[in-house]
Amino acid sequence: MTALPIIVGMGGINAAGRTSFHQGFRRIVIDKLNAEARQETFVGLATLMNLLTSQDGKLVDGDGKVVAKSDVEQRFGAAILAGTLIRKIEHEHFDPDATPWQQKLTMDAGEQGISFETRARDLPSPLPRTWKITELEDKRVRVDIAGEVEVKLDSTRDNPIKAAGQFPTGFKPASLYNSRYQPRGLQATIFGAADAIHSTGYSWNEIVDKISPDEIGTYSASVFGQTQAEGVGGMMQSRLKGERVSTKNLALGLNTMPTDFVNAYVTGNVGTTFTSTGACATFLYNLKAAVQDIQAGRIRLAIVGSNDCAITPEVVEGFGNMSALANEEGLKKIDGNGVADHRRTSRPFGDNCGFTIGEAAQFIILMDDALAIELGANVLGSVADVYTNADGIKKSITAPGPGNYITMAKSVSLAKSIVGAESVQQRSFILAHGSSTPQNRVTESLIYDRVAKSFDINNWPVAAPKAFVGHTIGPASGDQVAMALGIFAHNIMPGITTIDKVADDVYNERLNIATQHWDCPAMDIAFINSKGFGGNNATATLFSPAVTLSMMEKRHGSEAIQSYRDKSVAVEQARVNYQTQADHGDFQIIYRFGDGTLTDDDVSLTDQDISVTGFANKILLPTKNPFSDMV
Repeated sequence: MTALPIIVGMGGINAAGRTSFHQGFRRIVIDKLNAEARQETFVGLATLMNLLTSQDGKLVDGDGKVVAKSDVEQRFGAAILAGTLIRKIEHEHFDPDATPWQQKLTMDAGEQGISFETRARDLPSPLPRTWKITELEDKRVRVDIAGEVEVKLDSTRDNPIKAAGQFPTGFKPASLYNSRYQPRGLQATIFGAADAIHSTGYSWNEIVDKISPDEIGTYSASVFGQTQAEGVGGMMQSRLKGERVSTKNLALGLNTMPTDFVNAYVTGNVGTTFTSTGACATFLYNLKAAVQDIQAGRIRLAIVGSNDCAITPEVVEGFGNMSALANEEGLKKIDGNGVADHRRTSRPFGDNCGFTIGEAAQFIILMDDALAIELGANVLGSVADVYTNADGIKKSITAPGPGNYITMAKSVSLAKSIVGAESVQQRSFILAHGSSTPQNRVTESLIYDRVAKSFDINNWPVAAPKAFVGHTIGPASGDQVAMALGIFAHNIMPGITTIDKVADDVYNERLNIATQHWDCPAMDIAFINSKGFGGNNATATLFSPAVTLSMMEKRHGSEAIQSYRDKSVAVEQARVNYQTQADHGDFQIIYRFGDGTLTDDDVSLTDQDISVTGFANKILLPTKNPFSDMV
């Protein structure tokens, strides 16, 4: 039997808020929520954004006054809505109206020349040919310059790209634990991984004690590494700014660091460790590896994720110079009113002019179906498979190709073979890559239209998270997974509310690309689609909790499912307890810096097994010859 990978937890952070318990999804569809869910969402966001704190179980504002839950929206609703989703870039990243740069200036010394004094050790090497040096006392020199001299002066410029999908205003992951000299993306990784683990209703060790240490895996990556000053940004900038490169810049900037941080500081994993980058499909690339390892029985428990926090002047300029990002001029031209709406810069499948960069860290917890049954784990959904295909020969490395036709068609065909044509035709939907570029809206919609015709699908719902949180690069398909799980839970299909209408060149005959959120029937299947630079195409087939539980019952029997449901009562209570604490700002960050460090003496081994201190079960060494028919 092939194990079914079950999603039992999710966590993280993006521009919409916290991922666990669908807080981010609820923010996106806030106007479609019932009163209880709406209040819960505003309370959770208020504490996340440090507008409120919790003291003795009561919500308290900055003046120390108690605020009733029912009053949170009235008091802070406007600030919460304005401080989430895509908006003008905040100064925590950089000032888009006065972005720092160095202006070159060539000066002519004139007949009188230029003269100044300085310390001898501050002289450049080699000396410019127009400089004459005269030694003075106290290790100082006088510099006389004749002719021209070129200098670089600190300056600012008006950045044409002014919007991004940023973490909610006031959310500061660095303040939640002893983050030392860590880049923002790795801080978000610690937050997201802990959030995902707590959302399961179990501690990590409670799950680990049920399995062998080598039946666990961490699968994660970032595309850009960490581009802030604490990571590769500092390594590239420091010498040019006259500063020293830190010993931590290079190491913390590696794209493996999200995986390494989860292993070393969150889970203490000694099992499988894996990092794969596939441009904008990176989350799905890592999910594919985890799914295949679970299906093959190599692992039973996985934490899968990605982070990118790359809202920096350098990355923004890089994408901007490719004409990939929506800029002020393009937005004004589209709307024709001379005003750029920073809330509506990302417009998938509408009249658009480029994508909007975002930041996020997204993680999910997977386990095989037998372990989920044994633990009574909460079922958020399941992953049938993930397909990745390239585009073949290209003239432009960023241009689309045939690979995404293959991944989408395989995913739909797989779903049809498992749950039947009716589910695919009537109760499936697409979480589109939906980058918000003119080329994407045409090419991606054409793929969906042709696949829909091939499988006789009409009115196929299409949602696009990037309209609300921007393009977070590595975690982007993690944002899509989070939205899909929210749709399964709430039966609300997010419309693309940042567009007035679907663009005329979109292939929309068989698609349902709504511009408003709408109540949808219970869905069975979500197709998570991602198109990355270089031909990194990926599509995942996700099943709803109802479909997943039905499959589990068919395999394990009604008696096992009843036992599972009995166990799930306590698990659900533990989940509710964490949700309540998290909504009140107690995120219970897991950061095990140096806690339980293992040495050589902690490893005991024989020719049959290995025991490691801190793990309840042994690692059995392979003793069967898998190639017995060949030797």
